[in-house]
Amino acid sequence: MPKIIELKAPPSLELFSELVELLAGTRLPAALRSAGPLRRPPRKRGNYWTECWRRSERSERALFVATDNHACAGAVQLALALRQNARHRGEVQKLMVHSGFRRRGIGRALLEALERAATARGRTLLILDVVSGTPGEQLYRQAGWQEVGSVPGYAQSTRGAFEPTTFYYRQLGAAGR
Repeated sequence: MPKIIELKAPPSLELFSELVELLAGTRLPAALRSAGPLRRPPRKRGNYWTECWRRSERSERALFVATDNHACAGAVQLALALRQNARHRGEVQKLMVHSGFRRRGIGRALLEALERAATARGRTLLILDVVSGTPGEQLYRQAGWQEVGSVPGYAQSTRGAFEPTTFYYRQLGAAGR
């Protein structure tokens, strides 16, 4: 089973390099990748992770990494809503499992760790979005997430096409019972 850690400070150079590779190594079909960090050259992928830690230091997000036999197998982020009327919720962002580690329960383990951390931070509602028709949808449904609906053309792929996106939510703790 993978080891899940919450990164609260910049990691070792080795893990940092593996996170940069993870961003490139998810190997999704080009039509399904967002136009965001997956498309960036390696130096800018490093900048992406550096910005994640800066936001973590400001308590705006939490970053979780899965390692399997000391190799970076996946990552996920919890973006924390900061507005006064939104401090009960968070958003799951960039759940990634390296293609060499898929079908081992790593995505589910990352999601569970994120949900526990969200609950510990007093969050009772989580939301996420995923490109419609991708394998992630099955993961979220099996984990008990509720589909809200789909928005056509919400995500732009690396080749410029606009893809439909499905939104999900999950209530945590007492709110989820």
